[in-house]
Amino acid sequence: MFNSVNNPFGRMVQSSTSSDTNGRQQQHEQQPQQERKLLEEEEKDEVRLGGMPLLTEDEVLSMVRTYIANLKAEYENNEKALKKADKWLEKFDVKKFMKRNPTLTCSDFYMIMYMETDSIRS
Repeated sequence: MFNSVNNPFGRMVQSSTSSDTNGRQQQHEQQPQQERKLLEEEEKDEVRLGGMPLLTEDEVLSMVRTYIANLKAEYENNEKALKKADKWLEKFDVKKFMKRNPTLTCSDFYMIMYMETDSIRS
């Protein structure tokens, strides 16, 4: 690999990759085992920032009504949007909503509601 021009000291130089193959091979074998251990451990995936409390069904229902009322006020000149908002509110089922979003906090609520009511705005 090295010749006398690249190695003026005349010493035998071994490649670092050839001496480290056993270490790397062992590391590659250990990595899947570590990943398997991590998958087997049951860790909670959720992170609650700031310890925000979870919303109850009554709070969600109240917030939905307020959200739709604000949406209707925003689109008071658009009759089609008002009808869509009323229809959406009639079809709203708080139990299904809570089942789909079991760990709902206040900030999550507004993000989800924006996505759920997108059809009203368009």
